[in-house]
Amino acid sequence: MGQEKNMMNSLQLDYRIVDTFEDLQRVAEGFETQRSVAVDLEADSMYHFQERVCLIQMASRNLSVVIDPLKIGDLSPLRSVFENPRIQKIFHGADYDVRSLYRDFSFNINQMFDTQVACRFLGMRQTGLDAVLQERFGIRLDKKYQKKDWSRRPLPPEMIEYAAKDVMYLHPLSKILQAELKEKNRLSWVQEECQSLSRVRPAENGGAPLFLRFKGSGRLNRRHLAILEALLQFRRHIAETLDRPLFKVIGNHALMRIAVEKPASLKELEDSRALSPGQFRMYGRGIVEAVCRALTAPDAELPVYPRTKTAPVSPEIALRVKTLKSRIENLAESLELDASVLCPRALIGTIATANPVNIRSLKALPDLKNWQRKTFGHEIVTVLNDLKGKNKR
Repeated sequence: MGQEKNMMNSLQLDYRIVDTFEDLQRVAEGFETQRSVAVDLEADSMYHFQERVCLIQMASRNLSVVIDPLKIGDLSPLRSVFENPRIQKIFHGADYDVRSLYRDFSFNINQMFDTQVACRFLGMRQTGLDAVLQERFGIRLDKKYQKKDWSRRPLPPEMIEYAAKDVMYLHPLSKILQAELKEKNRLSWVQEECQSLSRVRPAENGGAPLFLRFKGSGRLNRRHLAILEALLQFRRHIAETLDRPLFKVIGNHALMRIAVEKPASLKELEDSRALSPGQFRMYGRGIVEAVCRALTAPDAELPVYPRTKTAPVSPEIALRVKTLKSRIENLAESLELDASVLCPRALIGTIATANPVNIRSLKALPDLKNWQRKTFGHEIVTVLNDLKGKNKR
C-alpha cells in the first residue's frame, strides 16, 4: 500500500474547462491518440423534471478536462472517442453514466472498464469510490457537492474542482485492479461483464400506465388504482410545468395515502393530512378534481393491474435450484467472492428450469456469460446429470 500511496501523492489536480465546440474538437482529437480515458459525469436529477448531463469529466494520462455540455450543446466530437474500441474508457459505477450518455447524446461506449465491477470480482465488500480510494490509497473524498444543482451557471470554482477530482484517481486505480484481476485470471470475466454493462439503456415508459412503476400499486383494487393513476398523471403535469422533480412536487407516500382514502372534497383532503399546508394550497383543488374523475369513471374503464401467472415450481426444479445454489456458494467461498457475483439467484433458477444436459445445451442459455460457462459450466452439467441419475433409481 505504500507504493500505491506514493503513486497518488504524485498526482496533481491540473485540469481545464472546455465550454466551446472548437475547444471540444481539439480535446477529442487529443483523446483519440490515448490508450485509455477516464470518465465521470454530473447531472441535475434532484432539481429538474427532465434530468440532464451537466458536466462530463474526462482525463487521459496527460490531459484532464471538465466539459460543459449545457454551454456547448453539440458534443458530437466525443462520439468517436466513446465508440473507438482501441481506447479504453474507465468508469466507476458506470450503469447510470452509460444510460445518461446514451439518453442525452446517443453515445455508444465500446471498450469500457468499470472499476466498481472490478472491485466486486476481487471480493471487495465496500465498492463505492470513496470506500475504495480510502482502502487502497488512504484518500477520503469530500462529497459535500454531490447533491448540489449542477445545472446552475456559473458554477463555483470549488464545485468544478470537486468534479475534476473523482476522475483523476481512476487511471491509477484501474491499473492496480487490472493487474490483480490478471493475477487471479479474472480480467476476462470483468471485461465481459463490462461489455454487457456498456449496452444498458434508459428505461422507456412507452405510454404505459404510470402506476406500473409505483411501489405498492399492485395491492390496490381497480377503483383505487384509477385514483392513483389520475394522481400520478396530475403530479407529472405539475412537475413538467414547474420543471421540478416528481418527489419535490408530492411524495409517493402522500399519493398512496390519498389514493386509499379517496377524499372527494377539499375538506376531506385537508382532514387527511396527506399534504403539507403549502402543497394543499397549491395542488389541493387539482388533486380533488383528479380523485373525483376517477371515482365517477365507469367500472368498465377502470384499469386492471397486469398479473403474470407464475407456474408452480416442480419438486424436481426446486431440488435443482437448491443443489446448484449450494455448489455455487461453495465455489464462491473458495474464490473469496460473493455468490451473487459468481451467479445471481435468477440465473440459477433459469439454469435449473432449462436443465442443460451438456455444455452445448448450456451455451444455448442467453443469460449465461462465457466466463461463467468456462469457469463452472462443467460442474453445473455434472451436478444436473447426477441429480437426473438419482431420480431414475
